[in-house]
Amino acid sequence: MATANQIKYRMGQAKKKLTKLNKEVTSTKANIKKLEAALKRAKAAPKAKPKKKKAKAKKKKTARRKR
Repeated sequence: MATANQIKYRMGQAKKKLTKLNKEVTSTKANIKKLEAALKRAKAAPKAKPKKKKAKAKKKKTARRKR
């Protein structure tokens, strides 16, 4: 069986962990909101049309000389 001091220690450790996790959750929520806003802006932005590629000029075959 655990003593009162051991229980107090474990409770203190659990509270520390909980506060750390709460901070991480709030920062993650803020990150998610920021990314969602960026996604909205990206969707709303006009899409650039791809440029047409120029057709390559074909080389003419040189006529071979008969021997």
